[in-house]
Amino acid sequence: MVSQLFWIIPVASITALVFAWFFFKSMMKNSEGTDKMKEIAQHVRDGAMAYLTRQYKVVGIVFVILLVILTILAYMGVQNPFVPIAFLTGGFFSGLCGFLGMKTATYASARTTQGASESLNKGLKVAFRSGAVMGLVVVGFGLLDISLWYIILTKFVYTAEHMANGFHFLGLDFVHAGMDESQKLMEVTATMLTFGMGASTQALFARVGGGIYTKAADVGADLVGKVEAGIPEDDPRNPATIADNVGDNVGDVAGMGADLYESYCGSILATAALGAALTASNGEELSGKVIAPMLVAAIGIVLSIVGIFMVRTKEDATAKSLLNSLLIGTGGSSVLILAAIAGMAAFDWISWGIFGSVVSGLIAGVIIGQATEFYTSDGYNPTKGIAKQAQQGPATTIIDGVAVGMYSTWVPVVTIVAGIIGSFGFAGGFDNFAEGVYGIGFAAVGMLSTLGITLATDAFGPIADNAGGNAEMSELPKEVRERTDALDMLGNTTAATGKGFAIGSAALTAMALMAAYMEEVKIWLKRALVDGDTVIQNSIQFVLDSSQSVAEGAKGVIISEASLRDFSAFYDLSLFNPMLLAGLFIGAMMAFVFCAMTMKAVGRAAGSMVDEVRRQFKEIPGILEGTGTPEYAKCVAISTKGAQREMLLPSLLAIIVPIVVGIVFGVAGVVGLLMGGLTTGFTLAIFLNNAGGAWDNAKKYIEKGNYGGKGSEAHKAGVVGDTVGDPFKDTSGPSLNILIKLMTMVSVVMSGLTVAFAIF
Repeated sequence: MVSQLFWIIPVASITALVFAWFFFKSMMKNSEGTDKMKEIAQHVRDGAMAYLTRQYKVVGIVFVILLVILTILAYMGVQNPFVPIAFLTGGFFSGLCGFLGMKTATYASARTTQGASESLNKGLKVAFRSGAVMGLVVVGFGLLDISLWYIILTKFVYTAEHMANGFHFLGLDFVHAGMDESQKLMEVTATMLTFGMGASTQALFARVGGGIYTKAADVGADLVGKVEAGIPEDDPRNPATIADNVGDNVGDVAGMGADLYESYCGSILATAALGAALTASNGEELSGKVIAPMLVAAIGIVLSIVGIFMVRTKEDATAKSLLNSLLIGTGGSSVLILAAIAGMAAFDWISWGIFGSVVSGLIAGVIIGQATEFYTSDGYNPTKGIAKQAQQGPATTIIDGVAVGMYSTWVPVVTIVAGIIGSFGFAGGFDNFAEGVYGIGFAAVGMLSTLGITLATDAFGPIADNAGGNAEMSELPKEVRERTDALDMLGNTTAATGKGFAIGSAALTAMALMAAYMEEVKIWLKRALVDGDTVIQNSIQFVLDSSQSVAEGAKGVIISEASLRDFSAFYDLSLFNPMLLAGLFIGAMMAFVFCAMTMKAVGRAAGSMVDEVRRQFKEIPGILEGTGTPEYAKCVAISTKGAQREMLLPSLLAIIVPIVVGIVFGVAGVVGLLMGGLTTGFTLAIFLNNAGGAWDNAKKYIEKGNYGGKGSEAHKAGVVGDTVGDPFKDTSGPSLNILIKLMTMVSVVMSGLTVAFAIF
């Protein structure tokens, strides 16, 4: 029955894109305000587009090189021939989402300022619905790409004729002869899964590059502007202020969008691949378990749009009531998606166990978000405690912030463990391991099903931040800045909880991808068994059919019926295998080395920015008096150049290491690498995100008049803490999400190479 509902999926994706266009056009009809407001917005827009153009040129070169390598591997017979094309489509759509989201955000900031000058509700609606463009573009293009690949592969490539006789083109075997329907679904989903490598690669460049850009500008603006010159945030006298506003867009709009695009597609595709493996072994309705995660995502799109229209507020709204306004939208969408999935279970389109898995994923997402708010909001003791320590100076501020970040990891870790065990158990994993892993994948799909509105709340933050900057630089009346400040504070909270949500969804997605990796290994191992060959290892002997003889003392397993546990025994995926242990240590190391590289990159780029701001204050007369004009473009150019130069090495490292580990240590080494990267990377990302957010809000708490307020010694210590926390929460922490997923995606795509050429 589920397979007959497939056409809902492309229709829902197109609906998302239509509403994204509608919200964009509605936003553009609003006024940008005064000529000064328009001029500032244009500076930010030009800087953002200049950065994105330069980034896409660099990424384009990397993609061409990787495309050539993937094509060579396809001709060597160790790569799916569709991978080079799928790789490009994944990267293209990921980049397109970032471009459209950032274009919308840069057009929305001045309009949000103007809306706030009329009413708080108008400012909120302009900013939030502009953020919704990013959310709907991501889910729309993501699901459209998935559904188009599914249609092309099932209707035009894996036809009955091609499956019987094979399909050869340009010297490549696209379809192998003698394939049945269950094998077809495994091949189709495995092929679709590989386009995630393109999305992951583009996402990592966007996150790392955007994070380096925004923090280089932010650190330069804060250290020289606030601490040394004593001028307020977003003051037009600060040469780095435009670069700082540009950075909010390239890091928190384009970067976050590309990150969650990859998680969204990865969770759906990994779950579909696990569903194909289940149908192959259980002989159920063949396409139902493959299409089910796509269908849930399609329903989530429609309900996200409903939630977006539910967000509104009153003029006298407090910070808490503003947050409640957003929670009505996001919470409403989540409740509706649960009702819809319960309906699917009632009609027997999915099992009630899968419904339980989705509930586990949604609850885990909510708890992680709320825990993030507790440890980073200035309304709670952890952040207030950091502000109190700031009275003693920068050293105690740093110590307490690090401690808060470390302590904050226990709630998300326990929650994600409970979510994994819960989703595994509800789906029947304690009786059927494969069903349980499918449930874990569905938990990730459930968590991301309402991404359309969840991402809207994330993109809302930088739009509101830029609106406040525009109000300050345009010297608008005090009540306008108060309204934009209220929206900005709301944006800071949604950004912090959004990062927690992104990390949690990345962990569940990576778990599903690890299981999908073993299914990919199964496909390549089966291709290696031709003409009656068998392969034996660790007392497990894989054969093509029951007619083949089995060695004495070995357990014979027909490879097409082999379970994940059979492959675990075949490759000895235990902690007593030194190859797996070697991979485990390398994976844990990768998280720390990657963070170190990105932080040092921010330090180097920020050093150049600090030197430039100091130079302008010294050499351009009248800047601090307001009679001279800073050279904003030079600061924008420094951040742009620094980000492009510094993002290459850490990004390429994430691609190269899984390939090398696979060739040297084999499948066991890769599994260890992914386990080490996931567990260490997840915990480290939570620590960095929450420590950085707590330092930021501790500084803001002091700026509200506590412990001496702005200009006090406590405030200066708070600024230092915030500056240390900037690369924590906006560069290294968020980039770890993608590092975890990219290493898994590269492993999936390169599984044929690992199976064929592993040394050990």
